[in-house]
Amino acid sequence: MPELVLELNGRTWTLDASRPYTLGRDPQGDIVLDDARVSWRHATIAWNGRSWAIEDHGSTNGTFVQGRRIQQEEIGPGSAVNLGNPTDGPRVTVSGAAGAAPQAQPQQPYAAQGVNGGWAQQQAAPQQAAPQQTPQQQAPQQSWQQPQQQAAPQQQSQQPAPQQQPAAQIPQQQGPGGGAGAPPVYGDRSPTTFHQFSLGRVMRIGRALENELVVSDLQVSRHHAEFHATPDGRFEIRDLGSHNGTFVNGMPIGKSGSALLGPHDIVGVGHSTFRLVGDRLEEFVDTGEVSFSARHLTVTVDGGKQILKDVSFGVPEKSLIAVIGPSGSGKSTLLKALTGYRPANQGDVLYDNRNLYKQFAELRQRIGLVPQDDILHKELTVKKALKYAAKLRFPADTTAAEREARIDEVLRELKLDVHKEKKVTSLSGGQRKRVSVALELLTKPSLIFLDEPTSGLDPGMDRDVMQLLRGLADDGRTVLVVTHSVAELALCDKLLVMAPGGSVAYFGPPEEALNFFGYDTWADVFSAFENYRDYDWAGRWKGSQHYQMYAADIDAVAPQSIDVSPPQAIKPPKPQGWFSQLGTLMRRYLSVIASDKGFLALTVILPAVLGAVSLLIDPDKGLLVNPVNSKTGLPIPNGTATTVLLILAVGACFAGAANSVRELIKERVIYERERATGLSRSAYLMSKVIVLGAITVLQGLMVGLIGFSSREIPEKGLILGNATLFELCLPIMALGFTSMMFGLVISALVKTSEKTMPLLVMFAIIEVVFTGCLFTLHGTVGVNEFSYLMPSRWAVAAAGTTLDFNNIAPNTDDPTSTDPLWDHTVSAWGMDMIALLALGAICGFLVARFLRRHEPEVMRK
Repeated sequence: MPELVLELNGRTWTLDASRPYTLGRDPQGDIVLDDARVSWRHATIAWNGRSWAIEDHGSTNGTFVQGRRIQQEEIGPGSAVNLGNPTDGPRVTVSGAAGAAPQAQPQQPYAAQGVNGGWAQQQAAPQQAAPQQTPQQQAPQQSWQQPQQQAAPQQQSQQPAPQQQPAAQIPQQQGPGGGAGAPPVYGDRSPTTFHQFSLGRVMRIGRALENELVVSDLQVSRHHAEFHATPDGRFEIRDLGSHNGTFVNGMPIGKSGSALLGPHDIVGVGHSTFRLVGDRLEEFVDTGEVSFSARHLTVTVDGGKQILKDVSFGVPEKSLIAVIGPSGSGKSTLLKALTGYRPANQGDVLYDNRNLYKQFAELRQRIGLVPQDDILHKELTVKKALKYAAKLRFPADTTAAEREARIDEVLRELKLDVHKEKKVTSLSGGQRKRVSVALELLTKPSLIFLDEPTSGLDPGMDRDVMQLLRGLADDGRTVLVVTHSVAELALCDKLLVMAPGGSVAYFGPPEEALNFFGYDTWADVFSAFENYRDYDWAGRWKGSQHYQMYAADIDAVAPQSIDVSPPQAIKPPKPQGWFSQLGTLMRRYLSVIASDKGFLALTVILPAVLGAVSLLIDPDKGLLVNPVNSKTGLPIPNGTATTVLLILAVGACFAGAANSVRELIKERVIYERERATGLSRSAYLMSKVIVLGAITVLQGLMVGLIGFSSREIPEKGLILGNATLFELCLPIMALGFTSMMFGLVISALVKTSEKTMPLLVMFAIIEVVFTGCLFTLHGTVGVNEFSYLMPSRWAVAAAGTTLDFNNIAPNTDDPTSTDPLWDHTVSAWGMDMIALLALGAICGFLVARFLRRHEPEVMRK
């Protein structure tokens, strides 16, 4: 066993292969590095039986080889390793008499080992050979012959004989620490590292350096969870109040909850997964190189119609997959089924051997989704938009510096750092799509799904976006893109073509697809789909040699996942507490409003104009009190008071509803995505209610002050005594708030922003009719009862009690009949105001229920 010589800052260490050596700031370690960027227990160098290798132990700032962050990497003479920073971190150089590895194939990094990793590499050969073996001039029968000859070794590699497998690839059978019957994790890959347990010991997991097991993942809290080894030989996991939760077999154990662990249980913390085998804890780190597969997905809608039919395909790690097909082929339905937003009625989606539907609460954080519409507030700058997204998605104990560092890292990766201070609205379409991708990359997802990212872009931007996705896949992610563009399909590793009706017409290398269909262009293929809609495209696909090569062995490629009982309802943990989310959402909303100068101007101008209009009503009759006939001593009806109040009420209704009628529909895509990442529905709604409510109440106050201050009003009110002016303004302010809540109901109901304006106009007209100022409502059976649903009815009534409307505007048909809502009493005023605010609360409840429809279905079942 050869020795290894390390050199650092003039010091030299000679390593013997008989034991491992630790690197870090720990004074008790073998190689001590006094640098703040180096973790306490940063990495280990050891002889693995065939070569020397360095393994990162969840360090905060990472271990780098040739500028690339690694988890485990073979090293030898001439190698150089940077700790803590890829450029200026402590640099360890390797020299000495390190022997070469035995004559065997080079060992793959742990993230590429196992069945799935081998399968991904085996797939590469046919893809590379395809352009030479299947030129488009050949007939489809000829194009299938050569790949068919290569299919046999590929299928053999997917089901290798036990003696051909390296021992490290099947830890539960032969690898160190593996036990018979242990469940598969990450495609049966070798664990990242091992941790030894002893009875009575506590092993704490978290992001902070003082933990026994440090996980450098911003999804993990500083002190996340603890493993306990009990005296009776059992093991327990306890959550320490983590923000993103601790999971056992994909199910959250609850904040500060605990669970006893069995021999087959898998614990999830952030991007790391742990498995107990005997008295040893095996750790698997999800580095992004994961496989993904769909098996027999079928989606049925009301009436028994199938819009997705038996869709199966397997996606190797680090690959780019394009999904194309004509309208009505189920592409959007497939995307929702693959991401868990709308689970298929039948079939499974496997995330590297784990059932996505059953373990959605945990795996949702490892999946990024970029919808067709931008998931951004376009009024904000690029960096500010990412700042608020990071604040919502990362744990509350993440420092501003940590979030800032991650944002800068993502901006540099996507070449957006030069645009970070620009508003999103000022960017080109391709740049905006990059920002949407950057937002998803903040949490380091292993899978990224994109829905029509090139829609509306010119060919140059189309190519730029597809090249961006190609780079994301090459960097160690799996990317699936639904697209109508066929210009850049050559950049993809695999192509999935959907046929009308929701079935698979082709899956395989994109360069072989046209030959498979027997056409020269994709326009001809899509025309064939349209002209022969009843043709059995799926049957043709399943009877082809391509199916045998690329899809027939999907069950062998994606083994069965661990069987866990599906929960009645998935309530995933939230990255932050409710009040923390509320504060972040309110600050973001205020930033959006402050950056919209047009909205700010309208907020002031609209109530000023509406209040001023009321001044045109009988300006020479400024009385809002009951005048008395000097001869008879009897009150004289005052129509000016009801007319003025009608104008002010309509103005408050219109201003309040106009403020909110588009707020939810314009952010629907943003809400859907953020809700899937842990956003609280009630916190989101309350952020709108508080900010818009404050704006609307101030507008109502402005309307009331302008309308009432220039007219004669009673000297004393019912409730506030001499503050009659403010007492009259209160119903107008409450009316604006309740109308704002009605606007939120409309915004939550409609499907497009264009539908909000007709409903806003209709709402305003109905409010005018049912104020009680145009005609007498009391005593009109049915109409009066219906008016109780109108906020303007109660607001006018509350102001009418202060002004004593039963005397100012008596019922001309029957002067003895008075409206009880207008009685000049404290109880009548209180009832009117309570009813007005109760309508607003009912609207809030309805909005919350309607918002629930726009959440991932797997979270609602």
